[in-house]
Amino acid sequence: MVDSLCRLPVGDCLKLCHRVVDGLCGREPPSRKDFSSTWSLEEWLDLLNSLTAFFRVAVGSNSSDEEVLAGLSSMSSSSHADTLLSVLRARREEILRALLDRTNSISSATLQDFDWQLKLALSSDKISSLHTPLLSLSLDVRENTGLRSVTMEMNRDELNTLITSLEAANKVVLQLK
Repeated sequence: MVDSLCRLPVGDCLKLCHRVVDGLCGREPPSRKDFSSTWSLEEWLDLLNSLTAFFRVAVGSNSSDEEVLAGLSSMSSSSHADTLLSVLRARREEILRALLDRTNSISSATLQDFDWQLKLALSSDKISSLHTPLLSLSLDVRENTGLRSVTMEMNRDELNTLITSLEAANKVVLQLK
């Protein structure tokens, strides 16, 4: 998907890549409205995910310039590949710090409290006749930066998936002890 960058002039590609790195580092990411005439929403999301993954993998695996260029060899434009490499070179340390900060904050997050409510979706006549139960789950998660509240609404299938994931995570934690 990174190959769709070739739709942009090299200068705009450079700006976009720097904005993607900004988003990766916790600052304002690029805005879709600036590129809505270039890519559809699905293409835009795929491109952002691909670029973010590219920068994460290249920095996380400490890839050399040659390895990065070899990975980008399928791009139809070598100038766009060189642009990606130049952004990577210029912002490698910043990306690494952001990745390390994110890893540290994820590993130190702990669940402080939870609350749940069961609701019935009643937003229209058709939906209310379905009698779809929804669970509203609020989690208070303590991170390095303080307490953060996370709220999610789930149907029965999503709840079962969450429970299965939590049980699997619990098994892993018990094995680590």
